[in-house]
Amino acid sequence: MCGVIGLILGHVGDDPNSPCKAAMALHEALYFLQHRGQDACGIATCAAGGRIYQCKGNGMAAKVFADGMRVQDLPGSMGIGHLRYPTAGTSSNAESQPFAHNGNLINAPELRQHLDTVAHRHINTDSDSELMLNVFANELNETGKARVNTDDIFNALARMYERCSGGWACTAMIAGFGVLGFRDSYGIRPLVLGEKESETLPGARDYMLASESIALRQLGFRDIRDILPGQAVFIQKGRAPVFHQVQKPKAYSPDIFEYVYFARPDTVMDGISVHASRQRMGYKLADKIRELLGDEGIKDIDAVIPIPETSNTAAASVSERLGKPYCQGFVKNRYVFRTFIMPQQGARQKGVRRKLSAIQTEFEGRCVLLVDDSIVRGTTSKEIVAMAREAGARKVIFASCAPPITAPHIYGIDLASPMELIASGKDRFAIAKSIDAEEVIYQDLDDLKAACAELAAPDGPTQFEVGVFCGKYITPVPEGYFEHLNELRGTKRKHATHAQVASSGPTIVAGGGQTGSASHFLAPGAEKDSPEKMRNGAISPLIREDISLHNMATEPERR
Repeated sequence: MCGVIGLILGHVGDDPNSPCKAAMALHEALYFLQHRGQDACGIATCAAGGRIYQCKGNGMAAKVFADGMRVQDLPGSMGIGHLRYPTAGTSSNAESQPFAHNGNLINAPELRQHLDTVAHRHINTDSDSELMLNVFANELNETGKARVNTDDIFNALARMYERCSGGWACTAMIAGFGVLGFRDSYGIRPLVLGEKESETLPGARDYMLASESIALRQLGFRDIRDILPGQAVFIQKGRAPVFHQVQKPKAYSPDIFEYVYFARPDTVMDGISVHASRQRMGYKLADKIRELLGDEGIKDIDAVIPIPETSNTAAASVSERLGKPYCQGFVKNRYVFRTFIMPQQGARQKGVRRKLSAIQTEFEGRCVLLVDDSIVRGTTSKEIVAMAREAGARKVIFASCAPPITAPHIYGIDLASPMELIASGKDRFAIAKSIDAEEVIYQDLDDLKAACAELAAPDGPTQFEVGVFCGKYITPVPEGYFEHLNELRGTKRKHATHAQVASSGPTIVAGGGQTGSASHFLAPGAEKDSPEKMRNGAISPLIREDISLHNMATEPERR
């Protein structure tokens, strides 16, 4: 799961001294999508002469962009942004790509082999984003043209779709030409487009692509529409968007976990309000709770308490349907982010108590019904139940808005391996015992699908990707893929290496000049005359993948 953004302004200003309007808007949009990835982020913009400027690094947007100070280093009237949550490979700075990709390729080994032996393109990281970027670039190169047109771009995309399998939503930039957005032919990962009047050029229009509509709405973009399954849009400088069906839709099946957990409640995705879908999840979950506990069991419940914040809406519906008080029994620390998308299990466990604290008066002597969006590994749920008991709860019932998660997610959400999933091989009674709750109650899969489908427009989604709950995925899964996925999870480690690489030439800094001081690029411990400093008479960049792009985030004097 990642957040992607693309922007092109109607006022094409290639003066490097002009205000950095594109970068400012992209930077602002990152904060509205920060919940989609906190491991790394970046922005790349295109200015005069097709020069690309970027700032990227590990960490959240405020850290990487020094609370906005680095935005001034990114000139240009078009750009893309990316918030990364790693699902495969590592979490290194090298994998925060300037190609904004949300999703996962399930035939990555095959693509890597093709790029190596047929296309002869070097792959520098373990990120499937880089694989897709190179497949697309290679298909563009097959045109044999020095300058491509819109038809060339769509044709290259169509050939790329034939090679790639999985779920994705991407934004990309064609330097000096325009901004591109495209979505997989099943519509698994979300992407929307909005527009507004230019603030600086009367009659011109600005266009922005994003993973969620809230990012567009808060920045004043209107006429928001979903990019449809298998559809691409290209926006050339100074022109209106051009839409093209690059591959026939194979289904219209958004990932239902977007509605359960990942998307913000103020987002509308594929015509379905996330807030309204969670309300319906709550009503249907309440009916299931009454069915299992009976009237006497419901009478024993003193309070319905959400696990903030994703389950707040559903818990309110449960409370309403059961006629029980709704209580905010847990206080969420606003300065701790989502623990689920922390990359390490130890950090997730420590993060629970750092993020949540119990209000003792809401638990003391009570039978509490805790409502959460889902139960994945069970370690977080167990910690929450323990906190409720420590606060004095006499009985704890734990309800999940999602069905039991029994299979891995393969389209860009790193839930867990099957061995880590608490529902794998256990019924609800065994799970209740594992997390020390009196009862555990899950939503039925058909009810979850109905909660979303009932809100869809006639031309909207016809089904949903629900493979994590039943093991039946919307796309064909290559043989050996799950073994490959487990291998990636087993070897994923945070690391940073400064490899010795040959420079392709001087790098570009803000304002269009060349780098001057070699001290900016010395690897830790490198001497002035060491090979780390010079390669063929040129300065070697600190970050190995930024050979011809200057990464503003590596400038020590701006930190």
